[in-house]
Amino acid sequence: MDNELGFAADLYQGTAGHYDRYRLPYPEAMIGDLIQRAGISGKGRLLDLACGTGQLAFPLRRWFSEVWAVDREPDMVHVVRAKAEALRAGNIRPVVADGETLDAEPGYFELAVIGNAFHRLDRDLVAARLFRWLRPGGCIALCWSYGPHQGDEEWQRALAATLDRWRAALGVEDRVPANWEEPRRLRPDHQVLADAGFGLAVHQEFTVEHQWSLPELAGFARSTSFLPPSVIGEQGAAFDADLAASLGQFGNDGTFSETVSFAYDLARKPGI
Repeated sequence: MDNELGFAADLYQGTAGHYDRYRLPYPEAMIGDLIQRAGISGKGRLLDLACGTGQLAFPLRRWFSEVWAVDREPDMVHVVRAKAEALRAGNIRPVVADGETLDAEPGYFELAVIGNAFHRLDRDLVAARLFRWLRPGGCIALCWSYGPHQGDEEWQRALAATLDRWRAALGVEDRVPANWEEPRRLRPDHQVLADAGFGLAVHQEFTVEHQWSLPELAGFARSTSFLPPSVIGEQGAAFDADLAASLGQFGNDGTFSETVSFAYDLARKPGI
């Protein structure tokens, strides 16, 4: 069981507003490519599991009659519900649950998507449940993107060092298990899906150019599981000042250029 790493169930508590505002959207080219390669009918149902604030559910919803936006953190689902009401998106169904306990009928969904979250789930259990919930020929897409602290530019290394320094200063280095990538290294996601019965279909990558501002980078930091607002607490002003001092010399008129990487792995349940 992958979840033996012990990811806390409330890692993102209090981050929903920042998550919705500062996490970059998946590129429209990626959304369109996924729909085409999955062979979506336009009449089926979508499951967005560990949906956050709906980064996949909302752009994909126009191709589905019903969309389950599922997350185990109530704050996230509350934002999804508010956005759906504001957009009059009646086909969005917000659900507070996790992949290990969600109740769905066999063959109910045409497509399931998981964005930046499969590593936090019990991968074998969830893959087996997804296989059961998908109709024959249905697909699972594991989607992800890389944060601005994960790149090799000088400003990105400075950002990563600043975040690490604050994690150490605040005593929260153990919020995320230190070896969280090890299960995926030993047994990659595609092997987990294959063992559950899925046939691997395609891996696709996309890039987008983005100009980050300091306020956006500070907001992104507060959207993470390792430095959420509840952790930064009353040190917010000091954190923002330190971030500005650490990155200032690398900025171009106060902005920081990144070629942002997005990707998805698509796997298909065998058809009838």
